[in-house]
Amino acid sequence: MKKTFYALLMSIAFLALGFTKNAHANTALSTADGTKMKDADFKLTPIEHATAVFTWAGTHFYIDPVGGAAKFAGQPKPDVVLITDIHGDHMDAKTLASVITEGTKIIVPQAVADQLPAEMKPRLTILANHQTITVDGFKITGIPMYNLRPEAKQFHTKGRGNGYVIEKKGMRVYFSGDTEDIPEMRSLKNIDKAFVCMNLPYTMTVESAAAGVLAFAPKEVYPYHYRGANGLSDVAKFKELVNQGHSKIKVIQLNWYPNMK
Repeated sequence: MKKTFYALLMSIAFLALGFTKNAHANTALSTADGTKMKDADFKLTPIEHATAVFTWAGTHFYIDPVGGAAKFAGQPKPDVVLITDIHGDHMDAKTLASVITEGTKIIVPQAVADQLPAEMKPRLTILANHQTITVDGFKITGIPMYNLRPEAKQFHTKGRGNGYVIEKKGMRVYFSGDTEDIPEMRSLKNIDKAFVCMNLPYTMTVESAAAGVLAFAPKEVYPYHYRGANGLSDVAKFKELVNQGHSKIKVIQLNWYPNMK
């Protein structure tokens, strides 16, 4: 009787051990597929203002490369370039020509394509607002960017430029481009990292930027493009407003203006 009872206890113990091992295996699988692992695969270097270099899953992206080739010294050559608008702080044909390679894919709205040199046009992929394409395994969607305030509508008209949502394996990154707190921003879903502009008179106030961010609630938000006519916007206030409204949104401040004191 004792032997039978002992054998039963040993069977239960082995079953429990097997369950525990399976539970740990499932947890490890979940962690490997979670946000921390995805975040580790995304690395961004701010260059200045609206310009950045980021590497994601081994693919090198430049967004709005301007300022001359020297700005990109030491950076990997781009596999993909994204340009948001026609203004000089976003589009510079000379800089673009100096950083791309024969294999670089260049994604632009039509207005940008119209202003780039003729010899570059065959290399461009034109993306309209709300259109989605797949490039090197990434889904890239053009998001509207425009002004709402009557006194600012001449800066960015609806349909001319693109913000971008880039997505791979469930991770979604948003660059706002030059915009205000528009409905298309507010309706975004499941954004992991959002790069959001805020500068007057060209885009929007920190209050409007915070309100827009609170509406679509990304996991992380990075203030960028925040130099305006009267200096830098109050990004500390932006962080305060966002975290007052939603404490779980992580506001991350990078150095977008290394030459400004």
